[in-house]
Amino acid sequence: MAELLRDTRARTVEDRTFAFDDRDFRRVCRMIHDRAGINLGDHKRDMVYSRLVRRLRARGIDRFSDYLDAVDRDGGEEAQHFVNALTTNLTSFFREAHHFPLLATQLRAAHRGGAPLQVWCCAASTGEEPYSLAITACEAFDTLTPPVRILATDIDTAVLQSAARGVYPLERIEALEAARKRRFFQRGSGANAGLCRVRPELRALVEFRPLNLLDADYGLKRGAWTAVFCRNVMIYFDKPTQYGVLQRMAPLLADDGRLYAGHSESFNHAADLVSPCGRTVYRAAPRAGGG
Repeated sequence: MAELLRDTRARTVEDRTFAFDDRDFRRVCRMIHDRAGINLGDHKRDMVYSRLVRRLRARGIDRFSDYLDAVDRDGGEEAQHFVNALTTNLTSFFREAHHFPLLATQLRAAHRGGAPLQVWCCAASTGEEPYSLAITACEAFDTLTPPVRILATDIDTAVLQSAARGVYPLERIEALEAARKRRFFQRGSGANAGLCRVRPELRALVEFRPLNLLDADYGLKRGAWTAVFCRNVMIYFDKPTQYGVLQRMAPLLADDGRLYAGHSESFNHAADLVSPCGRTVYRAAPRAGGG
């Protein structure tokens, strides 16, 4: 049976139109780790092939090794296509819903007049999460112009462009309460039937910007961020990469700031940087913001 499985796998590889061997896969793993921090396991091999083969076709290249040479040689635009292809963008409105009431309470408690509160969504994907944050802010202050500004970043430039448009198939908001749909979305008609768009007031609360969490400096003000949503991102990073990101992220939090993580993420290995204060919610450890 084991021999049969090996033979089947070998034929599968051989039957592929584009040459892709173990050395190519290992090289892809190193390149995406270096560029985006993503840690790919062996079980991702077929996913890598299916996602990158589109770029080989677009470039008229027959071998993965030649394509990877082009990414290394050309950099720039093709390197971004490479990263975009291997980034996972699974999201929805009000995903992991328990965080949003906590955020609403936090925003009301933190606002004491003056400058708007700063919220950072560091894996914006196609926009559902940052717009959920914007809706939460509007509801927390019962206005479409709350004292909150949201920075939404992602390493994938293609999904950021989609997010900035704020246009979605109606099924994407199907699970939302009817009152939320009426207040925060505009239903398309005619050529736009079957689509909806977030209201202009909601889009005005969000700034979309590309950002790589591996960057040494995020260019963000230390101690200024009321909330940082970094959910379902760290699961793609190994522990040393997670620790490096948290080293740069924790000092950004305000004194009463909170870091919101994904349901399967734990930062016990970074207890000197962040400490838990709720269900997948963290505050900066005392010395994480110093220096």
